[in-house]
Amino acid sequence: MIHKRDIQASAKELLKNFKALAIIGPRQSGKTTLAKILAPRKPYVSFENPDTRYQFESDPRGFLSVYTKGAIFDEAQYVPALFNYLQQLLDESPVNGRFILTGSNNFLLVEKISQSLAGRIVYTDLLPFSIKEIGRIKNFDCTIDNLLFHGGYPGIVYEGRKRLPWFQSYVRNYIERDVRLLKNISNYSLFQKFISLCAGRIGQQLNLSNLGNECGVDHKTIQSWIGVLEASFIIYLLPPYYKNFNKRIIKSPKLYFYDTGLACYLLGIQQKEQLQLHSFRGALFENMMVMELLKSRYNKGLRSNLYYFRDNTGNELDILIDAGKKIIPVEIKSAQTVSPGFFKGLDYWENLTGTKEGYILYGGDDSNSSRLKKIISWRDAAKL
Repeated sequence: MIHKRDIQASAKELLKNFKALAIIGPRQSGKTTLAKILAPRKPYVSFENPDTRYQFESDPRGFLSVYTKGAIFDEAQYVPALFNYLQQLLDESPVNGRFILTGSNNFLLVEKISQSLAGRIVYTDLLPFSIKEIGRIKNFDCTIDNLLFHGGYPGIVYEGRKRLPWFQSYVRNYIERDVRLLKNISNYSLFQKFISLCAGRIGQQLNLSNLGNECGVDHKTIQSWIGVLEASFIIYLLPPYYKNFNKRIIKSPKLYFYDTGLACYLLGIQQKEQLQLHSFRGALFENMMVMELLKSRYNKGLRSNLYYFRDNTGNELDILIDAGKKIIPVEIKSAQTVSPGFFKGLDYWENLTGTKEGYILYGGDDSNSSRLKKIISWRDAAKL
């Protein structure tokens, strides 16, 4: 069991103030472990077990009568009816923190919560380990290429499982369980090809027609499959910043993976040394930094405030952070040496908006200031 997850403080606070807490996130990201840390004395029930599901479905009220004082209900998306029955239990008692629910399927879990448990339950997102969390693991090689290659799933970076069989099993189980639950997809091999094609588009604007042509399926099918990958925390779509600058703004989201280790596996990268000169190294580094910024928000119990900007003439900012009273531009560069070309996007943004504040998030180890723009090491990404 990991000594500490950065999300624990915000999750404890949420549990104190709401009757129930839902922890959602990718499979194997540590949701069950976190739930048991937050409530070590509560009984644990996994609905991934078919016998447990049958017991609940046969007699929901009788099943829940055993857990009137509370419980941890793991993989709750398998029993959608649970949320309707929980509503009455939560309404009958003013006690906060009675139940913790976990789920690997964002769409199903959040939809049921919003329908049945609005105002009674709050949810938080738990993603794979951040760089800071991995840095607390003894004897783990925290270099860029090793982090990109292995990703942040606890099973690999903390438990030391063999990377290749772990990801093989992960993808197979994901397709057989989560995909089947979300969508009736008959051609699993084609769907797996689709996932790999998405890995080849990291950091790019989402183009449904292009993906459809390569898979040999129509636009609506690809749109549906993208929704499946989003709902099950495989891909993350970074939205564009829409503010009107009297320019034509690109409105398609950019595609990233929640874990670069999984992306490397899907790209067929078999050794971390391949990343040194790999054509996808820059895109994978950008992916890792976007996820670090996202994890920093989620671990504080906050929603995403990240966007990107691109106009139809090719001017682009990798990240815009909406800080409320101001928008903070960030450029991401994998190189370890700062060069004048790094500032092109920030200079454009300054000319467009008059904003002088900006950050370069790069692959070097030193953080400093230059030309009124701050240079931030990848190791300090979470501080943004």
